[in-house]
Amino acid sequence: MRPVVSGPKADDVNTDVRIRSAVPTFLVVDVAETARWYAAALGFETTGKVPDHEPYVYASVQRGPAEIMLLAYTNFENRDPSIRRAGGLWDAYIRVDGVKALYATLEGKPFVQTSIARQRYGDWEFEVRDPNGYVLVFGGSY
Repeated sequence: MRPVVSGPKADDVNTDVRIRSAVPTFLVVDVAETARWYAAALGFETTGKVPDHEPYVYASVQRGPAEIMLLAYTNFENRDPSIRRAGGLWDAYIRVDGVKALYATLEGKPFVQTSIARQRYGDWEFEVRDPNGYVLVFGGSY
């Protein structure tokens, strides 16, 4: 049994600290190939890579403020756990202004997993599966 560790109380939190974002990190077999897919399929740009030449062990891809880090993991196999959860699973949720316009550029592509639909909480969403099996949800205002 793990010991219970309590965090700081609200009064103890430094109000000068501002968290700017959270960045998902995906394990992939081929970082460069995955970065190229994100550029070609979803309009992301490679903003960092290590080393400076292929094969990369790390790359960062961004589209606007949305960022995904890619880490090399030889022989990695992303098993799809969504079959164990009726509602599916997401690896990243990307908030978009104008999600309908984005969907229009991707509609009919083989990597689009779901059609755009309004959710009961008001967001319009659709799902994309990358070549490594990661599921990204693009959601926001129509």
